[in-house]
Amino acid sequence: MNRPSPRPARTALDSALQTAAIERNGLEALEHALKGPLGLAFSEAVDCIAGSAGRLIVTGIGKSGHIARKVQATLASTGTRSLFLHPAEAAHGDLGMVAPGDLILAFSNSGETTELAAILAYAARQNHCVIAITAVATSALARAARIPLVLPTSTEACPMGLAPTTSTLLQLALGDALAIALLEKRGFTARDFGAFHPGGLLGARLRPISELMHTGEALPLGQGSLPLRSVILEMTRKSFGCMGVLDDNGVLQGLITDADLRRAISGDLDTITAADVMNRTPVTATPLTLAQDVLQLMNQRARPITSLFVVDENRRPAGIVHIHDLLRSGLS
Repeated sequence: MNRPSPRPARTALDSALQTAAIERNGLEALEHALKGPLGLAFSEAVDCIAGSAGRLIVTGIGKSGHIARKVQATLASTGTRSLFLHPAEAAHGDLGMVAPGDLILAFSNSGETTELAAILAYAARQNHCVIAITAVATSALARAARIPLVLPTSTEACPMGLAPTTSTLLQLALGDALAIALLEKRGFTARDFGAFHPGGLLGARLRPISELMHTGEALPLGQGSLPLRSVILEMTRKSFGCMGVLDDNGVLQGLITDADLRRAISGDLDTITAADVMNRTPVTATPLTLAQDVLQLMNQRARPITSLFVVDENRRPAGIVHIHDLLRSGLS
């Protein structure tokens, strides 16, 4: 008797592709839901948080708690004053962290998480606004919330339908959307972001160039009437490979680089002046220009710039930065 051939086992890649497809379907359902009633509730939540003088207390337990912690960290780093409150610790004294005027953002997929009961009861007694992110509109959490954000029904990527996968992804996506909407509503800028992220590559990119530039006597500067011989001496002393040329009012009117000198070196060093050989349209930055933007300015030319002057609002030199200053700061 002929027996059917056994079906080939599903590979790890097959599993990964199916997980991605299931979770993508969940995100598409979330996008569709935001175009309906969920979107209206979402907008109300954003207005409520943005208009509050209090903090946003973010809470959740289990996998939802992990998502809540991540969302709270994103909120804090993008200008929303917030903190994470562990539900179990809340029932043992940490409710004292919740101040008058604070709002509560609670995560629970089922909306029936018993550990949240103490926080919800306290919020009801003290009249704190509760915003819920849950998948069940009839749950205890949704009923207790002033603004329930109800996620669409989704299929977990786990083949048993047990491990939170798609459901936590949707919680994360909606939490991130909340943080970004608040960021935009407040007009939060890259400079603001940099103030909260001083470390690592991100911090290096978002530092204002005023923190890296050389100032004062370190600046290679001279008048336009300066003979080329003196220009060479000034550039040699300051070691930036250039010299800024000033007018009588101290305004930067040009720049001389090593390349400019090489082109002019065959002439009379005592009669040729700085004004004769200078570049009259040098690239400059302002003290508030971000380090990442200065690096882009220096690299976007056909011949990369190695030193760049930083000028004030009147185009008077405030500093100078060398490409090595940027590289030492962690930029690359």
